[in-house]
Amino acid sequence: MIASLFGRIRSLQSDRAIIDVGGVGLAVIITPATSARLSIGNDAQLFTSLVVREDSLTLYGFFDEASRIAFDLVQTVTGIGPKVAMSILASMSPEDLGSAIAQENVTAIERVPGIGRKGAQRLILELKGKITHVSEGIPIGHIPAWREQLSSALVSLGFSAKEADACVGHLLVSMQAEKEDPSSFPMGELLKRALQKGTRGI
Repeated sequence: MIASLFGRIRSLQSDRAIIDVGGVGLAVIITPATSARLSIGNDAQLFTSLVVREDSLTLYGFFDEASRIAFDLVQTVTGIGPKVAMSILASMSPEDLGSAIAQENVTAIERVPGIGRKGAQRLILELKGKITHVSEGIPIGHIPAWREQLSSALVSLGFSAKEADACVGHLLVSMQAEKEDPSSFPMGELLKRALQKGTRGI
């Protein structure tokens, strides 16, 4: 997983940039807000999320880690893919999104292009408690480090992001029932258990 990039901006548009990293030009999809903070010829660091599809590898970049975390989180919601997730981050800051979810403010979220009222309600339902507003603008209550690592491992084995999240969810329920703390287990053991608990296509 490519978590961040640092390099020189070679090309810049409102929705994408090409960053020269060690002589390789990487195309990164960005929001207009991120684009406004970049300049051609200057170095920049972007926090990134790599979306893998059968026919493509697409890199999405953000000026701050809070936005990248929010981008990954909203894609765990049923029916929301990277395109809509970028639309959300282009319309709302992570802290505004967190506040809207915490306050169940459907009106604020449904203003995002491509969401609509039902999509806003679903987003609130599925993310309530996972992302909240704090003064620093960093989402808290998000996927813990062990869960993020486990999900990434499952994705590398061919699971989709939603399949991996559901698989890890089954594991978490099972471990909570046994009063076990996932963070105290080696990643290899968690991966083994996750593969036993979850199946492809869930």
